[in-house]
Amino acid sequence: MQNRTVLITGASRGIGREIAKVFSKNRYRVVLNYFKSEKEAENLEKELRDSGCDALAVCANVVNYLEVQNMVKKAISFLGRIDTLVNNAGISIGRVFGDTSEEDWNKIFDVNVKGTFNCCKSVLPEMIERKKGKIVNVSSILGIVGGSCEVAYSASKAAIVGFTKALAKEVGPCNININCVAPGLIDTEMNKNLNEHDLELLRGRTSLCRIGTVQDVANAVLFLSSEEANFITGQILQVDGGLVI
Repeated sequence: MQNRTVLITGASRGIGREIAKVFSKNRYRVVLNYFKSEKEAENLEKELRDSGCDALAVCANVVNYLEVQNMVKKAISFLGRIDTLVNNAGISIGRVFGDTSEEDWNKIFDVNVKGTFNCCKSVLPEMIERKKGKIVNVSSILGIVGGSCEVAYSASKAAIVGFTKALAKEVGPCNININCVAPGLIDTEMNKNLNEHDLELLRGRTSLCRIGTVQDVANAVLFLSSEEANFITGQILQVDGGLVI
């Protein structure tokens, strides 16, 4: 019997899609947030429902606070409550700093940081009332070590690290766990621009000598959402195969 609900932002593709599938296999009810990828989200919703999972695809731009609030209200109305929030929605615009426009900077921070703020702000009141809940934010290894030609993205993901630690301290007394995963190089569309030579160099720098998979990240998110992680909060779990040690 399914008795826990997870809301995943940016769930229609890539890491978010795999997170949804992994949670559904572990008997969660799943709310699939999407913004532009309607067809992909609806197909995933059908796939999960066909497998016996209660799934709901909801369109909302995480940058828009009112849309996020409406999404959360709809999810709670349909599924009762939100036990876990996974802030996965994010974008990257890879450019040298000198070519990064104010528009680029604002767009990245709007989605990656403001989106996380909006979603947490919308789900926390009900979690605080129940004195139970888990939030997992998706940062990046670049939020820890920085990346050349990725200043805006690195800065936004570093902000997620600080956000996670501060919020974990604030809501810990309400029995709410706030943690973060920081993926390294993962085999997703975002990294399809890398050629084989670059990939080989990165494999060589990774202790486990391979590129990460979306399932590697999804499994880490699932663990931080589980009862086994009840005494873990304010932590940054690097899912990078030992790229940064």
